[in-house]
Amino acid sequence: MALVNEHFLKLQKNYLFADIAKKVNAFKATHPKANVISLGIGDVTQPLAPAVIEAMHKAVDDMAHKETFHGYGPEQGYLWLREAIVKNDFLPRGVHLDPDEIFVNDGAKSDTGNISELVRWDNSMAVTDPIYPVYIDSNVMIGRAGIFENGKWSNVTYMPCTDKNDFTPKIPDHRVDMIYLCYPNNPTGTVITKEELRKWVNYAIHNDSIIFYDAAYEAYIQHEDIPHSIYEIRGARKVAIEFHSYSKTAGFTGVRCGYTVVPKELTAATIDGKRVELNQFWLRRQSTKFNGTSYISQRGAEAIYTPEGKKQIRETIDYYMKNASIMHKELSDLGLKVYGGTDAPYLWVKTPDDTPSWQFFEQMLYGAQVVCTPGVGFGPSGEGFVRLTSFGDRADCLEAMERIKQWLRK
Repeated sequence: MALVNEHFLKLQKNYLFADIAKKVNAFKATHPKANVISLGIGDVTQPLAPAVIEAMHKAVDDMAHKETFHGYGPEQGYLWLREAIVKNDFLPRGVHLDPDEIFVNDGAKSDTGNISELVRWDNSMAVTDPIYPVYIDSNVMIGRAGIFENGKWSNVTYMPCTDKNDFTPKIPDHRVDMIYLCYPNNPTGTVITKEELRKWVNYAIHNDSIIFYDAAYEAYIQHEDIPHSIYEIRGARKVAIEFHSYSKTAGFTGVRCGYTVVPKELTAATIDGKRVELNQFWLRRQSTKFNGTSYISQRGAEAIYTPEGKKQIRETIDYYMKNASIMHKELSDLGLKVYGGTDAPYLWVKTPDDTPSWQFFEQMLYGAQVVCTPGVGFGPSGEGFVRLTSFGDRADCLEAMERIKQWLRK
């Protein structure tokens, strides 16, 4: 008899965004004439940059001729893209990486979910709270998270990030093996200073821990003193794996491409104390379970680093950040407490009178026909907040703010 992996039974019934979609679809079914504006799910709306489109068209043409056709590519990604990543994303910040430390993927979500395969199932873990659900759910699936009770997983150390501590997570007072950090943060839209990040690196070095650092939104950072990479901190190469995505940076949500950095200096121990290079482990894992990102997608990603591509991508990012600025001002003028939206495309909004997150979601949907994301869906410390994204079209953004204004002033 085949036995199911019973850890899957521990997962909450639906993924957060599936629950949101279900509720929105139910509203649309009963209000067929309503024009619902979504500021909830972080999908982009602006088209791909012309430089990217041109590169992908050329790549398609390459596939039409025997001399330039590409079949299976290297699981780690084509060298020309990995070299472009090192040259453009890291060297300007004083970070020196080997292209062999770069692993191109089909989007950061895959690797952030799969990375926990590198370490033993019984490793302890810590997460900022609130947090991107994939980090915990992927660990639930392999039995690391424990039992879900009273809104928390029993084997997870939660580090609350709230308005009471300025969204700065407190370093655990005990040792943990794995630490998940995401900056700029999803969902709160807040950032971390080099001084605070250095504390985490020092903690990891002292405790022989690994930091899984999600930098998917680093391109949205506006202030020069905020780190774009954990490797800007001395010693981080020994303790951190970093994830990057082109989904929000370049509108690749439907194209699928990103990359993960696994430094050769990073090691973990076997149960008998032997040190193992995780770079080689990850290469072995990817070679076994992943056939590589498509040639066409990688050529599109390469074009991001051309002079034209850089300019066009920056214009799109500025467009979304202008949306964030508009939303931040309009919501603040309404008397709401708004966080984020300055160095990230997310705004973290305190609900009026501590209204529960899902209740406020329903009220906004039915009162303004605008969709947000309930903060509690990201963890217990998200209760009493909702997340809004600035990835919408400008006209929809302005219309949504007007609707919210009229609704809240009733």
